Amino acid sequence: MSSPESQTRVGLKFGRNGVHASRTMMFAEIAELFHGRGVDATAEQYQQDVELFNVLHKPTDKARKLTWRHLVDLYGMDASIPLFRVFRRLWESDESARSLLACQMGLARDPLLRLSMDKILTLEPGQWLPREDMEQFVEEQCPDRFSPATLKSIAQNVNGTWTNAGFLQGRAKKHRTDPEVRPVNVVFALFLGYLQGATGNRLFQTDWTRLLGCRIERLLELARQASHSGLITFKHSSEVVEITFPGYLSKEEEQWLHE
Repeated sequence: MSSPESQTRVGLKFGRNGVHASRTMMFAEIAELFHGRGVDATAEQYQQDVELFNVLHKPTDKARKLTWRHLVDLYGMDASIPLFRVFRRLWESDESARSLLACQMGLARDPLLRLSMDKILTLEPGQWLPREDMEQFVEEQCPDRFSPATLKSIAQNVNGTWTNAGFLQGRAKKHRTDPEVRPVNVVFALFLGYLQGATGNRLFQTDWTRLLGCRIERLLELARQASHSGLITFKHSSEVVEITFPGYLSKEEEQWLHE
């Protein structure tokens, strides 16, 4: 297992607070920004798009600055952050994978969204999730930490993100559904496990792969498809699995994981 310091250095975030206290994963905003910029755009360019050119159509200067701050908290928005750089490149690989991919990134960087994952994954397909149930779950995990108003906001926002990502369906009444899992989503799940120190078969036994809700045979097949597309190097023989991520990290960044 990589140290929390090493994981933070490559882009994962820990702690107690998160953007989902006041926002969802902001999928529409990130999609608009990425549509207007290439994969090598700088943080300064993204910031100008939000604050100067107002491409997200925010009504005030304060709203633009707050939006940018939330985007940085949730996604990093800087290619010098390895996790964001990989996320940004995978975004271009498959449009159908984007909503789940954004949720995966949010889970890696927002402790509040990550907190809600166990609640979502314990629901049976079709099971109804009242907002109050999510409020109660968050309160049980963090007793006496949030006011009733904040608990309501967190529940609404995390449920909104899970809906956008395909884990919930419905507006007023939300029910558990299964998201569409694409090879790109499996690649990102494997990469997140790798950043935390997993290798080989253990890459398929992390919370990141558990999130996808796929049987191991399906995960292996999607990893094989990703390998054929050049997204990873994947070798599978009997019980032995070998996965590498060519070009994802620099030598220096690789060293961070072992410090």
